[in-house]
Amino acid sequence: MKKLFSINLTSIFILLFAVSNTVTAQLNFLPRGSQAATVIQRVGITDITISYSRPSVNGREVWGTLVPYGMNNLGGTAPESPWRAGANENTVFTTTHDIMIEGKPLPAGKYGLHMVIHENNTATIIFSNNYWSWGSYAYDPTEDALRVDVETKKIPHVEQLAYTFENVAADSVVASLNWAEKQVPFKIGVNSTQIVLTEIRHQLEDVVGFSRQSWEQAANFALNNGGDLEEALDWVNIAIEGRFFSERNFNNLQIKSQILEKQGKLKESKELMEEAIPLGTVMQVHNYGRRLTAQNKHEEALEIFKWNAKKHKGVWPVDYGLASGYSGVGNYKSALKHLKIAKDKAPNEFVKNAIKKSITKLEEDLGAN
Repeated sequence: MKKLFSINLTSIFILLFAVSNTVTAQLNFLPRGSQAATVIQRVGITDITISYSRPSVNGREVWGTLVPYGMNNLGGTAPESPWRAGANENTVFTTTHDIMIEGKPLPAGKYGLHMVIHENNTATIIFSNNYWSWGSYAYDPTEDALRVDVETKKIPHVEQLAYTFENVAADSVVASLNWAEKQVPFKIGVNSTQIVLTEIRHQLEDVVGFSRQSWEQAANFALNNGGDLEEALDWVNIAIEGRFFSERNFNNLQIKSQILEKQGKLKESKELMEEAIPLGTVMQVHNYGRRLTAQNKHEEALEIFKWNAKKHKGVWPVDYGLASGYSGVGNYKSALKHLKIAKDKAPNEFVKNAIKKSITKLEEDLGAN
């Protein structure tokens, strides 16, 4: 009898445990009032992501009421907490590379994003190493990775809280929280050149380093983005000679010539281009002439265009180049002559129509004179 009682008691405990679990378990797939959202912005090769939930104003007074000013006791484990800068779980800020927030460094990683809204139109933005907690109820200031102070702005009404990225540039972007009539912006700086150069160095040690084009691209990036010119010179020299994939061609000789020019080695730069020109295609030589034109080296550009026309007779775009060259030195009649020839050889209607406009403009200028 005792054994039976024991068995029945065990069954009751199991049943109670099952009922208890059934009662406490909750559906986790129902839609929320504050919908989840994610915004992402790439700056250079750095991806910056903000994941958050979007509460609505719904006619409520937001600032100073729904979102109290300053730090507050929210009833969690923290005696004082900032605002979670959204609704529901933590607002999470992620960056794939080291960045600057308002001029202060923030390492690559994932952070809980919190804000302290002040009554004097300023805010303190907090990036916490704790990104997994629910909201800011367990906020611990010792987990702060960074704090920055910013000025808030008054904006037209925004019903649903939204994060945006604005003023996107090659090395910066402004992220903003926008809700009700307030905006909380913070500037993010990205040293794109150094990030890319670091990535290039790593990749050149990998399988891409067995390609000549990779070394040419690396040298060209460093040349045109403020990289170390000696490093760029080393890279392009590898593309030119010394490796099984190396080859002297117009592209890498031109890159090396530009590096030398930027280093002030003008004689060596010019000699290298004299070697490169015979190796170039009609378009490569044409584009070199255009580069000289952009540098106001009109006499040199005309000589290049003439050389191209002699080497590649009757091929587009030699006459277009001659028109540009003659125009650069003030010989507009010869420029008009070659523009008309170039129009008939244009590769498509878009180019042909552009040349027609140039012809009309040049004829009007000549007629006026």
